[in-house]
Amino acid sequence: MLELKNVSKFYYNKGMVSSGFTKVSLKFNVGEFVAITGESGSGKSTLLNVISGLDSYEEGEMYIFGNETSHYTEKDYEIYRKKYIGNIFQNFNLVNSYTVYQNVELILLLNGMKKKEAKDKVIDILKKVDLFRYKNKKVSKLSGGQKQRVAIARALASDTPIILADEPTGNLDKKSSESVLKLLHEVSQDKLVIVVTHNYDQIEEYVTRKITMHDGRVLEDKKIKEYNKDIEIAKRQYSNIRPFNKLLLGIRNTFNIPIKFLLITFVYLFVVFALFFAYAAFSEADYDSDIFGYSYFFNNTSDKRIIIKKNDKTAFTDEDYEKINKLSNVDSIVKNDLLVDQYISVSLDNYYFYGNVYNSKELKKVDYGELPTNDNEIVITMAPYEYDRKSNIVGSKAIIDDLHNYTTKQDYEIIISGIVIIDDYDYKVYISDKIQNDIGNYVNKQNTSLNFKFYSISGESYLYGINNEIIPSSKVPSGRVVIPDWSYVCPKSRCKDKEFKLHVKTIYYEYDKYFTVSDTYSKKTFNRLTGYNYDTYNGAIFINDNDYNDLFNKGYYQSSVFVKNPKEARDTISELEALDIKTLYLPDVIFGEGETFVRIMKIVKVVVISVLIFVLFFIAYFIIRLILKSRNIYYSTIRILGASSKTTNDLLNIELLIMSHISYIIFIAFIVLINYKIIKSPLIYELSSYCKLSHYAIMYVVLMIMTLLIASRYSRKIFKNSAMNAYREEV
Repeated sequence: MLELKNVSKFYYNKGMVSSGFTKVSLKFNVGEFVAITGESGSGKSTLLNVISGLDSYEEGEMYIFGNETSHYTEKDYEIYRKKYIGNIFQNFNLVNSYTVYQNVELILLLNGMKKKEAKDKVIDILKKVDLFRYKNKKVSKLSGGQKQRVAIARALASDTPIILADEPTGNLDKKSSESVLKLLHEVSQDKLVIVVTHNYDQIEEYVTRKITMHDGRVLEDKKIKEYNKDIEIAKRQYSNIRPFNKLLLGIRNTFNIPIKFLLITFVYLFVVFALFFAYAAFSEADYDSDIFGYSYFFNNTSDKRIIIKKNDKTAFTDEDYEKINKLSNVDSIVKNDLLVDQYISVSLDNYYFYGNVYNSKELKKVDYGELPTNDNEIVITMAPYEYDRKSNIVGSKAIIDDLHNYTTKQDYEIIISGIVIIDDYDYKVYISDKIQNDIGNYVNKQNTSLNFKFYSISGESYLYGINNEIIPSSKVPSGRVVIPDWSYVCPKSRCKDKEFKLHVKTIYYEYDKYFTVSDTYSKKTFNRLTGYNYDTYNGAIFINDNDYNDLFNKGYYQSSVFVKNPKEARDTISELEALDIKTLYLPDVIFGEGETFVRIMKIVKVVVISVLIFVLFFIAYFIIRLILKSRNIYYSTIRILGASSKTTNDLLNIELLIMSHISYIIFIAFIVLINYKIIKSPLIYELSSYCKLSHYAIMYVVLMIMTLLIASRYSRKIFKNSAMNAYREEV
């Protein structure tokens, strides 16, 4: 069955050649119980390793059932060991983190047997070696004799025709040794059993043949007794491990050593959090660069602002605003959008200030002074260095430039009730609803074109232009107009009750408004008809107050929505568009500064993240390699048991992938808890707001690729030597 012809084994170490054994010629058959003896260094264990396929040989030929093996590759030896060899080692070579049952089951799963089918066979073998009552006990808690019985049980489970035992009783007491040898003798009834021993007397009563080695050569090959030569060797069925069994073993290996699981999971958590901080930091920088810039059309370019219009170009209704307010991310709505971009100027005797218009209801507190309580009170913002020089302005009277009373031309007076200190140059003026309404009317007038026509006289009304200016007056009846003395263009010089046409045009709507002339004024009748001073307003056109306000207040055609979280603004835009609303997001229409710089930063981002991933890979690899060092014996053991390189690599992949997935799930769960504010971490909460789903997907892909590369690199290390050399490095 097994034959060696002039086989030699040599070792090469640092240019030196040494001999394991030389020119050995032996022939073995099923039914033999062979003892190989000799002093230490005689080559007996080396011979056993060559026979088992754990070591190669350099000279001669070894035959198995007449087939040459000298051409075998490492893959061929894997098949050879799986098909023919069952190994029993002095140091047991068991998986200490497995139970007795799992150690025996392992060889059956590696040989392609279904888990369910393996159960009965494992139990039968454990009963045979008297270990059934220990089947659920961890191997690490067994005695030496019990461990060796587990090793024999595993060899029996492989059902191979050859059982090789290297000093199987070397670490056992006398009673355990006798039990093990008796068991091996029983096994030899239908198998070839070869035992290497330094204590021949202990095994003498069982052997059929004794081989003595000395200095790498066979000194004696002596027949002790007859053996059964009529044994028929059944053709053994085996196959590769099933995918489900790979998964089963991978899961088992993941959790069977808790400290290893925790350490590797922590390493992966470190990797994914490092990627998270890098992506979040760069995303924040990208976001800041996107919203940093200027606009020729809008003063307020806040990343919280979305300008809205209805697709049908009609004015917003209260029902429309109610629907918009119900959106989860909507913080507030400024109905008159023109106000948002309106700067107002505030003047004191010794100080001039300007800023964007905001409603004082938005304020929760002020740094100096008090919150507004009256309609004529405002709050302004200042930089810290400014307040040192202007500490006396709280409570002072001021005026809002450009706003005044038409009748008296008096300034629009207000009181500064408080100051808010800011650390940027985003100056604001917080005002009451009344002031905001007055400014809104002023803004509407600024953005409305009024063209009149009365017979052959036509012109455009300019705000504060006096001549031809349309001015409101409570003295003028509704639907009527008081005009200068234009009797020269009127039929028969009579202008009263004639039609006066006013064309109103804004960026939202355009229409004609018709009035009836109630009278023409002269210097003498001016004040009685208009209520104004002739010297100041001579040349103006006067209509009723309500008619005047109706010219500009036709509803809101354009408004601004301010969101709570600008990072979710895109989702809010989608919700608004679903309401048949057209949107314009301010960061999309600003002009960035330094586009070349932005492009450079994007390149830097790619380079930095690539370097980070490279560094993280090697940090993770070296740490995981140190942690997995204790697992080298496991992977060497399953190689000895006949597992292929692919099987070993797959098991390692599954083990590391499970741990990396668990780490990623923990990371995602942590981010979710942060975002729901169950866990408080302002920094991570802020950073997570800059990460999109695509970023988390990229982090996942990077982590999985990194895991596979670590497994592949580590597998190459495991397979750089033969199975036996790899095992020797670890024991």
